[in-house]
Amino acid sequence: MDFRRNVVKKTENKTTGFAVPTQVFNPPPKKHDVGVSSSAEGTKTSQVTGQSEKTCELKFGSYCLWRQQHREKMTDFIVKRMKDQLYVARAYYPSIAKLPKLDQFTQEIKQNIQEFERILSVSSSDPDLPPQIEKKIQKMEATITKAKSAVTDCNNVDKKLRQLVDLTEDEAKFHMKQSAFLYQLAVQTTPKSLHCLSMRLTVEYFKTSPDEADLSESLLNPDLHHYVIFSNNVLASSVVINSTVMHAKVSRKQVFHVLTDKQSFFSMKMWFFTNSYKDATVQVLNIEDLDLLEGQPSSHLSMPQELRVSFLSTTKTRTEYISVFSHLHYSLPRIFPSLKKIILLDDDIVVQRDLSSLWNVDMNEKVIGAVQFCMVKLGAIKDYLGKEKYDANSCTWMSGMNVIDLVRWREKDVTRTYQGLVQRRLTETTLGATMLTFQGLLFALDDTWVLSGLGHNYSIPNAAINKAAVLHFNGNMKPWLDLGIPSYKTHWRRYLNKENRFLTDCNVNP
Repeated sequence: MDFRRNVVKKTENKTTGFAVPTQVFNPPPKKHDVGVSSSAEGTKTSQVTGQSEKTCELKFGSYCLWRQQHREKMTDFIVKRMKDQLYVARAYYPSIAKLPKLDQFTQEIKQNIQEFERILSVSSSDPDLPPQIEKKIQKMEATITKAKSAVTDCNNVDKKLRQLVDLTEDEAKFHMKQSAFLYQLAVQTTPKSLHCLSMRLTVEYFKTSPDEADLSESLLNPDLHHYVIFSNNVLASSVVINSTVMHAKVSRKQVFHVLTDKQSFFSMKMWFFTNSYKDATVQVLNIEDLDLLEGQPSSHLSMPQELRVSFLSTTKTRTEYISVFSHLHYSLPRIFPSLKKIILLDDDIVVQRDLSSLWNVDMNEKVIGAVQFCMVKLGAIKDYLGKEKYDANSCTWMSGMNVIDLVRWREKDVTRTYQGLVQRRLTETTLGATMLTFQGLLFALDDTWVLSGLGHNYSIPNAAINKAAVLHFNGNMKPWLDLGIPSYKTHWRRYLNKENRFLTDCNVNP
């Protein structure tokens, strides 16, 4: 058991894909918050449970939410009762065995213990128990009662009970850590079906070598509606584009630029070559072929980063995932030199409303339009902001859906500002640098444009989901994973083409 514990202890932190703050932030109180109860009442039992959930939430994040949702009701009461009796009998046995006048009783306890161990080794549920098990339980109960009435050294019994408790607690902690480790591994591993899809599309691309149409006029036309997606997930990017096009009043004005890596490039090309999205145009770009920073090609695709932040309140622990730009996002003016305005879409969103009105929004000479996330103020993430000057009461914001004015971006030289902050702070995450870079350059969009939290929050009401223009599955439980929250996955899966032969062959739609 010790060896297994050490393995989990060494590996559990290495597999976590998101930065976890060492400090717990306490945001200012909010009058209304979707899905969170404001009641402070509770019984003593609920307070103890809340404390346990609070600790679990801080250690393992949304794993605890998933565990609560999938917790099974207690069954097999007879087996549980037998285990409890065996536990007590083992505690008394060493002290009884030391008494010379109780040799016969010692043998009786030993036989009962061995009998229970034999039964429980082959029976894990009540239906598996042998007949007349109730008589064996009554016999063990009588033996335990007799052991309690015997004159024994209470210190020995107490010591044995404490040893058993310690062993049980250690075992429980080990299994919790192992379960959390496997959960993190599951949410960061590409599902077999998606891996199959990518491989099949890549093979098909080299078998057919499809001819591409000349789309240069649409791709360079600044008067069209240009959407940019960073993704290495074929299915996720397809859902984003399909949901956007399905709700568009005029799809022929829509141009989608999918930025991916070399590994996913050919599967992406084949997918968007064989699938059409009304009259919209789709371009797939290999980020490794682009000349981005200082004349040097990018070595890899960097996706938006997610930071897990936990809050302690009087009633419960709340965890939020703040998604922010990666380093690659600051190369957008260089990647699209002819464009004036773009809309950035993360690949973990679903569009439920026409987005065309965003192109006519007057951003008052601001650089970026985003929905503010006032649950977290800049003052709450001061550890990530260094000694730079900032307004501690300003709200943070997230990626997911962002309107970018590339003309203002170039005028303000936002990329150079960001690079300077990164060099001064030498930070591993872009959270602080991103928030400081766009200080005073953010235009706050209406809250109904984006609803976040569908990748970790189980308590979002249907009314809020139906009202939002964009659903953001930020968090660990992405909708393409088996661990995704079932009640939310339906909003994502409806935009899959269930008749596609590649999806059928790879069992993407079981």
